[in-house]
Amino acid sequence: MLTTEFIPAATRTNRLMVVLHGLGDSMEGWTWLPEALQLPWLNFLLVNAPEPYYGGFSWYDINSGAGVEASRQMLFELLDSLKDYPPRQIIFSGFSQGCLMSIEIGARYPHRLAGIVGISGYTHEPEKLIRELSPVALEQRFLITHGTDDPLIPLQNVRKQIALLKSAGLKIDWREFVKAHNMAGEKELAVIREFIRGCYDETSKS
Repeated sequence: MLTTEFIPAATRTNRLMVVLHGLGDSMEGWTWLPEALQLPWLNFLLVNAPEPYYGGFSWYDINSGAGVEASRQMLFELLDSLKDYPPRQIIFSGFSQGCLMSIEIGARYPHRLAGIVGISGYTHEPEKLIRELSPVALEQRFLITHGTDDPLIPLQNVRKQIALLKSAGLKIDWREFVKAHNMAGEKELAVIREFIRGCYDETSKS
């Protein structure tokens, strides 16, 4: 079961950013993000993963990947339940394990979203993912960021995965930052902010 915290925009709007945390963290670790992004017209929905993990939560087993499918289904159901927020008005994002789940959503969810933001993560079984892309996957917009000095998820491995996904036709804006397994401060936030604005500029024209 997923638990969530809704942080409303300063003005009434149906634009929403869903935020997933990483392994052992919780939604409490991302309550700083709405203020940091400085997008007062954007609502936020912070989400806790379903499995307890050393005081925090986990989206899946870090060693085997078991649980990815179950978590994905829960997130599909969460998105389907957001009746006040049309899919094309939703940015789906995540850090580390949350990044992996965000890529899963972008590649498999049957409705086009405003955009996908993945930070410091990787892809679960990328070849299988490519074989099972949703009918709208090639229309989704992805921003994937990673650290050049990430000690937990080596950059070279993720580069290869991203190249494979891009070769399958996924629209991925890939950005590298000089950082470890964390956020690169305002430099990275500025890129994410620009991507989000661009996603909504696009949806307002369609």
